[in-house]
Amino acid sequence: MNALATVVPTPPAASGSAAAAAKGALVAADLARDFPILSRPVRGRRLVYLDNGATTQKPEAVIEAERRFYRESNANIHRGVHWLSQHATDLYEQARERVRRLLNAASADEIVFTRGTTEAINLVAYSWGRANLKAGDEVVLTGMEHHSNIVPWQLVCEQTGAVLKVVPITDRGELRLDAYESLLGPRTRLVSVVHVSNALGTVNPVARMVELAHAAGAKVLVDGAQAVAHQPVDVQALGCDFYALSGHKLYGPTGIGALYGRRELLAAMPPWQGGGDMIRTVSFEGSTWADAPQRFEAGTPNIAGAVALGAAIDYVMAIGLDRIAEHEHRLLAHATEAAQRIPGLRLIGTAAEKAGILSFVVDGIHPHDLGTILDAEGVAIRAGHHCAMPVMTRFGIPGTARASFALYNDEADVAALVAAIGKAQQMFGGARR
Repeated sequence: MNALATVVPTPPAASGSAAAAAKGALVAADLARDFPILSRPVRGRRLVYLDNGATTQKPEAVIEAERRFYRESNANIHRGVHWLSQHATDLYEQARERVRRLLNAASADEIVFTRGTTEAINLVAYSWGRANLKAGDEVVLTGMEHHSNIVPWQLVCEQTGAVLKVVPITDRGELRLDAYESLLGPRTRLVSVVHVSNALGTVNPVARMVELAHAAGAKVLVDGAQAVAHQPVDVQALGCDFYALSGHKLYGPTGIGALYGRRELLAAMPPWQGGGDMIRTVSFEGSTWADAPQRFEAGTPNIAGAVALGAAIDYVMAIGLDRIAEHEHRLLAHATEAAQRIPGLRLIGTAAEKAGILSFVVDGIHPHDLGTILDAEGVAIRAGHHCAMPVMTRFGIPGTARASFALYNDEADVAALVAAIGKAQQMFGGARR
């Protein structure tokens, strides 16, 4: 028997919901039963959880996978000769294979476990960036990046003398591809771009951007934090050099994520953290390094988190990421239409290609006040700058209210959101036309 079968319950068998969803149109209310937290009331009301861009809730299969690891399989990995250590190592490496399958990477050796997207981007910045960037080189970002895909590059550019270039965005929240192409040149070394904007929902044309960057001789890193739970991702088809993701936005635990890197790039990159398990030999005269991916996984990793992330991947792939994308697209279209009927509400981010994010402002109500009032109605949204302050500066606003959708949301959740916004407007004296 496969070792993982003794630890991670197959997600479809847990309730039948995922298997049923895979056979036809996704029924969010059925899948919601797989998520224990969604059945708890909040402030005496039904919880309407629309903060999935910040983190998704966890299905029972994921919770059980982590619990069972600690009950039945807990041991440190890679270095032990006893059975339990070898068993835990098998589970950890099987989880790596699940991430490979999710991204369609060519090899599991191209998958590095990290704490999440932020650490994955920092890994590339400090390992690849410091080894390859020099004074006058250029790193191209976009105007819709999360702070996690801005600050690491600012720090590395300060250290190396490289220069940041920024692709502007339109009033609809789309990248100006003409400006992007004009920024690429002989000094461009790296393009780092978000796949799906967490603040606007814009789905960027990453494959085309990779093609243009490679033609200019540059490498490409893609921030996939907001993409992998909402659509199929194929890193080989995209052609990107690096791809970063977070487990907690993919129905998995916090504190676990992954970086995909092309094998030849990882093999040439120096370590960025030192410690156990990333070495081949150590002496006071010098040390040598393990091959990738272990070279980039210093110390004891989040083993249980990786196993539970594997269970989360099994869960969404049993449903079908194409079906999840279709469901969320329909729901976003419905929510957009409903929002546009609310007097005094303005959408921020109206790109032709969007995924699961509805950001907006309401006349006369600060986003934080709106979030507080909606919370009193049991509706959980995010309010603020969403770690994307340059986006807010571009639109001339301090922040937005953001409703973000997941596979367990449906039209009833949208109706609750609309009703709660209406109550907030009544409290603030009615909508301003």
